[in-house]
Amino acid sequence: MNADRYDVLVIGAGPAGMAAACTAAEAGSRVVVVDAAGSPGGQFWRNADAGPRLHHRHGAYRRLRARATTAGVRLAAEHTVQTVRADADGFTLACAVGAEPRTAQELTTLRGHRLIIAIGAYDRQMPFPGWDLPGVLAAGGVQALLKAHGVRAGARVVVAGTGPLLLPVADALIRSGARVPAILDANSPTGFARHPAALAGSIGKLGEAAGYAARLALARTPYPRRQAVVAALGDERIEAVRVARLDRAGMPVDGPLRTIDCDALAVGWGFTPQLELPLQLGCATAVGSDGSLVVRVDADQRTSVPDVWAAGEATGIGGSDLSLVEGEIAGRSAAAAVVPPSLPARRARLRRFADAVHAVHPVPEFLLARLPSSTLVCRCEEVDAAEIREAVRDWGATDAKTVKRLARPGMGWCQGRVCGYATAHLTARLCGREVTEADLRAFAERPFAVPLPLRAFTADDESE
Repeated sequence: MNADRYDVLVIGAGPAGMAAACTAAEAGSRVVVVDAAGSPGGQFWRNADAGPRLHHRHGAYRRLRARATTAGVRLAAEHTVQTVRADADGFTLACAVGAEPRTAQELTTLRGHRLIIAIGAYDRQMPFPGWDLPGVLAAGGVQALLKAHGVRAGARVVVAGTGPLLLPVADALIRSGARVPAILDANSPTGFARHPAALAGSIGKLGEAAGYAARLALARTPYPRRQAVVAALGDERIEAVRVARLDRAGMPVDGPLRTIDCDALAVGWGFTPQLELPLQLGCATAVGSDGSLVVRVDADQRTSVPDVWAAGEATGIGGSDLSLVEGEIAGRSAAAAVVPPSLPARRARLRRFADAVHAVHPVPEFLLARLPSSTLVCRCEEVDAAEIREAVRDWGATDAKTVKRLARPGMGWCQGRVCGYATAHLTARLCGREVTEADLRAFAERPFAVPLPLRAFTADDESE
């Protein structure tokens, strides 16, 4: 592939990337899709080639696969983009080749005239006492284990956090044979009553939620609202969770706490866009409606950088339907094809619904307002909440980047992917202000999108 120069490079083979690639190729462009996985689908359709089990809307995936084949889209599977560089002739992607980038033996390059970034997101995590115990997993990670490997996180799994993802995760666990003693949502779906316009434009979403709720009711799975895990309990690994009721402000209500025994906890607080590559190119960003950093795009999904488009979760967390529409728009625009008015209209309806979801399912206030000083915030560097507070109150830090330099959160193996959102928001809270782009960029900007061994940068004869 090194000798080829494509009309359109697409990074990410999830719903947005596949839709963009198919649309651009159908309009006559030579297109390659680059993805770290061995097959397309992204996180939403991970391992979907194995069949429809545990995969929502598997038919849509099959149709995209068929479109890609017919249109001649090339797939560069197991190619993890490390850096992207713009020059006078277009864009060059430096990719690590192999199923596991950290053991990559080879780097290769792909070149193209135009670029569509559809790299998705990863689980947003928030610290709480015991979240570093073995057996405490991100909800998306629990789902990925099931989809990719058929592995259950445990035999008795509590599902907690907030947002729509909790239902399909619990449903998949039950179908795999696990017992789910409770689904704990820190918020309540009754909040959608304040967003009638968004609901009216996305009736299908209500049907999906009702289907999950019906199956969970048949399994007799408790689904209390305004309840949250305030601590994971255990010595060598998680053995139980402590649960509190929350008020409408997201704070624990006075009264007794209850304990639920479990051997695993799937906790989900939403997602964070993965922005290393658009930030390498200098794409303009903004703070999204859920408090995450997102790429700014225009009506055609163009970024602030010429010949670069972005689609899907990078422009704001919104789900697979929105990603598919944004991908279609980006693909048409990158191929200089006409965008029919129906696509922007549908995008607007789905974005309104996504914004409503964020408003109804915010990260509860207590997680940062009452974070115990001894709780680790950055697990890689073992930085606890007290050290972050000390950096602000005693050392005079006024932004997340300075906190990072003084106390070292985000300086370890994950480079802030796990602790970045929480640290940025905790810093802003301690400074008595709203979180800013600068706070979030301090943990989103990385010179390399993935860590690689030094041998991947050397010629074969030099490394032997």
